[in-house]
Amino acid sequence: MKFYIASGLLNKKIVQIVAAHLKSYGFTHTYDWTQNERADSVEKLQAIGEDERIGVLNADFLIVLLPGGKGTHVELGIALAQHKRVYLYSPTEDINDFSKTSTFYFLEEIIPYIGPLDNFIEMVLENEISLKKDKG
Repeated sequence: MKFYIASGLLNKKIVQIVAAHLKSYGFTHTYDWTQNERADSVEKLQAIGEDERIGVLNADFLIVLLPGGKGTHVELGIALAQHKRVYLYSPTEDINDFSKTSTFYFLEEIIPYIGPLDNFIEMVLENEISLKKDKG
């Protein structure tokens, strides 16, 4: 199974932790944006944006690690438009706070999780391994 992780730059280390766990179970990371240097030209921004878009499109599922920025939510939109499964992680109850949440967090493709990161990773692995077994 192939995955993409959408999040903000402040979560770079958390993205790397989640990706490492999934890869250790044989999952494929479609694009690791954490390896990029900060873009300093329009050309670099375009190239990174295209790589990220292709990464989302090639993924079987998307993981969104909140808090995220504008790019995180663009990637979420791409995944939702493609009807991909989306695992939404929040360390706090903010996704249930109507002054802070997004309507898109409540669509049927979204699998939300609030709590410890380790438990979230375990939930994603269990669900994806189960889906893989069901497909044969």
